[in-house]
Amino acid sequence: MNNNTPINFLKDLKGFWSKINIEFRLENLGYLPRWLVLLFDVLLLFMASLITLLFFRGLRLHYVKSDVFFDAMALYFSINVFFFWLYRTYSGIIRHSSYVDALKLFFAQFFSFTVLLAINYYFFLFHDRKLFLNTGLVINGFLSFSFLFLYRVIVKQTYERYFNTGDKTNLTKALIFGTDANAIALANALKTEIPKRFKLVGFIEKSNQNTTKRILDVPILHMKESVALLLKETKATALIIVDKNLSKSERSQIVEDCLEFDFKVYTIPLVADLEGQKEITKSIKTFEIQDLLERKPIVLDNKAISKQLKGKKVMVTGAAGSIGSEIVRQVLSFEPRKIIVLDQAESPLHELSLEIMNVNPNVKIVNVISDIRVKENIEQVFMKYKPEVVYHAAAYKHVPLMEENPAQAIFTNVMGTKNIADLAFEHDVERFVMVSTDKAVNPSNVMGASKRIAEKYVQSLDYKLKMKNENGISTKYITTRFGNVLGSNGSVVPLFTKQIQEGGPITITHPEIIRYFMTIPEACQLVLEAGAMGKGGEIFIFDMGAPVKIIDLARKMIRLAGFIPEKDIEIKIIGLRPGEKLYEELLNDTSKNLPTHNEKILIAHEGIVKYDEINELVLQLIDTAKQKSNNAIVAKMKKIVPEYKSLNSIYQELDGM
Repeated sequence: MNNNTPINFLKDLKGFWSKINIEFRLENLGYLPRWLVLLFDVLLLFMASLITLLFFRGLRLHYVKSDVFFDAMALYFSINVFFFWLYRTYSGIIRHSSYVDALKLFFAQFFSFTVLLAINYYFFLFHDRKLFLNTGLVINGFLSFSFLFLYRVIVKQTYERYFNTGDKTNLTKALIFGTDANAIALANALKTEIPKRFKLVGFIEKSNQNTTKRILDVPILHMKESVALLLKETKATALIIVDKNLSKSERSQIVEDCLEFDFKVYTIPLVADLEGQKEITKSIKTFEIQDLLERKPIVLDNKAISKQLKGKKVMVTGAAGSIGSEIVRQVLSFEPRKIIVLDQAESPLHELSLEIMNVNPNVKIVNVISDIRVKENIEQVFMKYKPEVVYHAAAYKHVPLMEENPAQAIFTNVMGTKNIADLAFEHDVERFVMVSTDKAVNPSNVMGASKRIAEKYVQSLDYKLKMKNENGISTKYITTRFGNVLGSNGSVVPLFTKQIQEGGPITITHPEIIRYFMTIPEACQLVLEAGAMGKGGEIFIFDMGAPVKIIDLARKMIRLAGFIPEKDIEIKIIGLRPGEKLYEELLNDTSKNLPTHNEKILIAHEGIVKYDEINELVLQLIDTAKQKSNNAIVAKMKKIVPEYKSLNSIYQELDGM
């Protein structure tokens, strides 16, 4: 006989279980069905009744008269089950029990006791006897509620401590900045998150009023000098900023303080705007560079904008671009009658159409694929749809590409603008709002110079029409000028994000280069307001805040992504691109600016060229772009814009000619 038979049997049995991959784990159980929860509750009622019965029997008292014992107990359980059903005490998920479930249990037991007490007095009044001992009902009710409540607490705590999924050894220790209702809601959500990511070790508040207190059994810490110091003291590695009362400068200082010591920083929207704890934890996100660069919220004159747009037919050129598409989104909220969404890029226009088609059912949306350089085609659009307000955002904007292709800059930025501006007058458009750029100021490249020529043409056309029509009833031409827009197509932030995701290096043209930045929604809000307040002929410039050093921007973005600059992600200096400035400007050297009712919008006073003169020069420039060399085109541009001086460009030799 083989002595290894029992061992072989055990091995075969183990292999069998492994093969069918069956494991019994409590955490893998689904939620208990309602009937089973109700059954447990009834068993706990039975235990409470039994204890009460034995307690009074020890005192030689009868909790329930023996001759009506079964009838009385049937009545007791029936009434309790009825109130369980009425308050749905068994429908909650035990492991996620809350104070709401405790209240349901309390009311179920309270009303059960009340009804039983009333029945007891009924029998006493009309039958001269009681079914239950009144003191027994009180004790039984207390025991029942205690057992039902403690059962849920034990299940909840046991599940959270022993069976909650996730590797607790790898949880990120975090502090929450804030102690208001939003902070507490976030803390509760983090406790129930599956799988867990954070272990909450404390709350931070600016004042020291509550530093001796605790919330959810974790301490409240007072921010003294540095948040990073508190993170070190508590051995936390992450900070979640919830406090919405922090100023922009305070928030930026806290984030930069944390990033300097390689702590992770997260933010979250208002919890009141979210539904459910799962959505709260999903909304926790790392800080983005936009969060650090944002300024005080812009206060718009919505009445003025609404007066200009409500019930009107609005056309947006370049509508599929980052600026044009945001203008479309914002215009929708002002209830225009119709929006003509015009662009030559088919796929982006289709994507925008799908996005906005159901945003405001009261607004008719017309998608038009057309090229602003072909006047005959654009004229058909004006004749068919008769727009009353035009936002002209179509343009070529990439500096290096326009240095290589100056003719295309002329065809789109100059001739395209001339086409739209001329048609606006011919078809009685009320307002023409052109989106320009700070690169048009003292331009150093083809792109900026082409936009400056367009500005001159639009401004002179407005002046000419005012002179011809002294009563002021004519198209109002308004230009808006601002700097770099965060997140726009081809801007530096998406480029840096892509380079970081690829492991670097981040490429910067010069260590001293600085730029003004504005978010896309912010820029478009100001475009709408400037368009509404303009009386015609103005060039509006926007307050862009403090300029940002691009190399500092790169370092912040690397740290926000969780890496160390120059160690994990290299920063590589590649040299200035053709036509690129170290510093952008918003005003010409010879111009001055005037304030408006909106502190973020100023009016630049530029010298106005006579329409006949600029029109002739523009027509000559277009002919040159069609027939002659790049040098001839740029030389012509420099004559139209004398302040155009090329930088780091092959066209520098044309300066001074």
